[in-house]
Amino acid sequence: MKKVDLALPKLGFIVATRAALGAGLALLASSKLRQKQRRRTGVALLALGALTTIPALFFVRNSLKTDGETPAAAAV
Repeated sequence: MKKVDLALPKLGFIVATRAALGAGLALLASSKLRQKQRRRTGVALLALGALTTIPALFFVRNSLKTDGETPAAAAV
C-alpha cells in the first residue's frame, strides 16, 4: 500500500492550486461578470492552477511511501 506523507504547508499549496484551477474554470463557464472581466480572470486563474500543478506533482511524488520506506527511498 502506498501512503503520501505531506507537510501541512505543502498540502495547503496543493489544495490552493486545485482551487485556483477550479475557480478559473467556473469563471469561464459563468455569466455573472462581464465577458471581458470573466475571460481575463478565468484565464489567469486557470493558468495559475495549471502552472502550479508541476510543483504540486513533485511534492506528491517525493512524499510517496510504500510500506515502511522513507519518502526519499520511495522516489528512487
